Amino acid sequence: MPETPATKTTPPTDYDDFAAAYAQENETGLFNAHYARPEILRLAGDVAGRRVLDAGCGSGPLAADLRDRGASVTGFDLSAAMVDLARERLGADADLHVADLAAPLPFDDGVFDDVVASLVLHYLEDWTGPLTELRRVLKPSGRLLVSVNHPAAYAIVYPESDYFVPTQYSEDYDFAGQTAILTFWHRPLHAMSEAFAEAGFRIAAITEPRPAPDTPPELLPPPVADGSYVSFICFLFFSLEAV
Repeated sequence: MPETPATKTTPPTDYDDFAAAYAQENETGLFNAHYARPEILRLAGDVAGRRVLDAGCGSGPLAADLRDRGASVTGFDLSAAMVDLARERLGADADLHVADLAAPLPFDDGVFDDVVASLVLHYLEDWTGPLTELRRVLKPSGRLLVSVNHPAAYAIVYPESDYFVPTQYSEDYDFAGQTAILTFWHRPLHAMSEAFAEAGFRIAAITEPRPAPDTPPELLPPPVADGSYVSFICFLFFSLEAV
């Protein structure tokens, strides 16, 4: 990770450049397989018979899990390469689209019972349009399940930065042996809650889970694996209700 966040405008992350490596890492990696996906699925609960939109579906592992639980799943991603991988996973007839969350979505009003946006919003500087669109495609009283980079983790990694100022930053990651640069936007918690409220959502739950109980110890940071450091701050999860 860099010592300081980026202070200049950085091109948005282009997953087409490393889609296959990212998808491979996510099959068994800590952050997705043993952290983000299990918690989103726990928050989703019983989705049998529900129509669910996977916003930023990537290569489709979460969509596959939701479908296995009985949901009718539609997915979209900005990366065409990711959508191709999702179609390989879910089948040629899967309802998948290449679409940009920062633009109007190709779906009618009020057609989904639930939307999941896992590890997506933190790539965007402006949440107003995306949240408005996600609210539009939800049925009345529909749910939006969100996971984003935990703002407290940003404050820990970049203590010299102003936590209260939305800030763009970039970090290097290794995905199945391929190095990629991911560019995010940090937001303080109050800015997130204000954005949700302005878009017509009520916060029903906020969670900060530990890694899943079945996480292989070798995937955990050594101080967490050996019990000398019990805190694990990574992502923040929201269950939101359309109002």
